[in-house]
Amino acid sequence: MTDTVRVARPDDGAVVQAVARESWHAAYDDVVGAETVDRTIDRWYALDSLADTIMDAAGRDDATFLVFERVGSPNGDDAPHVDSARPGTDGDESTTTESEIVGFAHAGPHPDRTGTAKLSRIYARPRVWGEGIGSRLLERVERELGPHFETLWLEVLADNDVGVSFYEAQGFERVGEQESVLGDGEVREYIYEKGL
Repeated sequence: MTDTVRVARPDDGAVVQAVARESWHAAYDDVVGAETVDRTIDRWYALDSLADTIMDAAGRDDATFLVFERVGSPNGDDAPHVDSARPGTDGDESTTTESEIVGFAHAGPHPDRTGTAKLSRIYARPRVWGEGIGSRLLERVERELGPHFETLWLEVLADNDVGVSFYEAQGFERVGEQESVLGDGEVREYIYEKGL
């Protein structure tokens, strides 16, 4: 398998939405409920607006939308998988590889803070948590946005233990808290910053 962090394409939207849904269910079902998670994903990751967001980020120097893609053969090694000739063909063999997007990140200018980038989204499929995917995505975000901003800023639900631990391990400092509305109720969010 080969792991690659690449710029997202508009046609990645459905998979990005699926990764977000998996991750949100794993992190937030016990906090806000599965129905609220599904409604939030349907609204925040609507495919048309997600494609527009991906295209917008691709056209800017001060924004990025990245995916973490695993490419390899179906049998899990680095060599391409060779399908034997099927009956009725002229004996040609075809080489196939499989790819899977397992994480993504999106960041750009903070709407209200000069010199600050906002990390709007960074998620990975729960089955790959702890494999360094978030770290590699974040490193790329920081490398791409570092020339344009002094600080990277984010919000995370206080009850998202996995997210809070990840950000603190990556050197973010908690600088505040706020209450926000999610679904039918209020949730507490932590605010984090990190110098770029």
